[in-house]
Amino acid sequence: MSLAPQRENLPGTDRAVASSEALHGKPLEAEVLQGVLQLPGRLSLQHGGSLDQPCLGWRLAGRPGAPVIAALGGISAHRRVFDADQPRAGWWSQIAGAGGALDSNRVRVLGIDWLGGSGESTGPTAGGVFPSLSSYDQAQVLFQLLDHLKIARLRAIVGASYGGMVALAFAERYGERVEQLLVISGADRAHPMATAWRCVQRHIVRLALAHGHPGDGMALARALAMATYRSPEEFAARFAQPPQLVDGRFVFAVEDYLSARGRDYAAHHRAESFLCLSESIDLHAVDASRVAIPTTVVAVHEDQLVPIADMRALAARLPRARLCELSSHYGHDAFLKEAVLLQPLFESLYGVVPT
Repeated sequence: MSLAPQRENLPGTDRAVASSEALHGKPLEAEVLQGVLQLPGRLSLQHGGSLDQPCLGWRLAGRPGAPVIAALGGISAHRRVFDADQPRAGWWSQIAGAGGALDSNRVRVLGIDWLGGSGESTGPTAGGVFPSLSSYDQAQVLFQLLDHLKIARLRAIVGASYGGMVALAFAERYGERVEQLLVISGADRAHPMATAWRCVQRHIVRLALAHGHPGDGMALARALAMATYRSPEEFAARFAQPPQLVDGRFVFAVEDYLSARGRDYAAHHRAESFLCLSESIDLHAVDASRVAIPTTVVAVHEDQLVPIADMRALAARLPRARLCELSSHYGHDAFLKEAVLLQPLFESLYGVVPT
């Protein structure tokens, strides 16, 4: 059963739309379809438990009839990969869209709201109990969505961070449904140091929930996370200013930045969803040797969360991989920021499959 797509009348509403737009001075017939799919029956989960008729939010945007590429991001990502009318609403607006590295003039881009997340897919409620999720569970609902949309085979899955983990899980289980992968800063298992940082973040959020202050806990956890997403080189360049004395205590420039990022995140994401998806990253483990399709592995030297050694090891375990190593002071967040560096890697998605 699905909630049928409908024509979108107001900006930002969560429905489907077919529209004609003018981008970069060039008329473009762009089709944007979206909806919420209710999956039939019970979804059995890898780590135990199940979900009864879970819902999955989805959005398909780009040139009508073009090949489909699924774009999957970090745990904060959602189905609105890009938005021509509201660019800031797209989580990958610097990469995807008309004329971008992930070019919606050439392909259709499929995005989803993560199961367990803060979007329209089934997820935890405030104070509720929700089962643990794996990257295989996310891959399974994506597989069911492809059946619903009658997409026999994806041209590619582009996965970054958690999305890269889900891409690997999908290719291991359903390799016949996708031609190739582009995996950026997402390995076949989590590094113990990254798990250590995330465990502390989850403890902060749980403590805040227990004392009735989930927003404060989310803001602190996100502030800590930001210090792991970026590189020491970036922070040294941006935040070397001396501290300011404010209300009797010293406030550091980097402290202001982290606090602002934390507050913004807490305003848009549920604490329970953060706990669910953060844990899912650390539960992730796939057998890379069973991913038989061509895979481009993109590693960033300055990535603290997914060390370059782990990405090199992933590429070595994959039967058909090419490894691309980049340098970026954005660290783990390079996939969000480095459009120029990433542009050439997307060209292989439009025709020639890497060997």
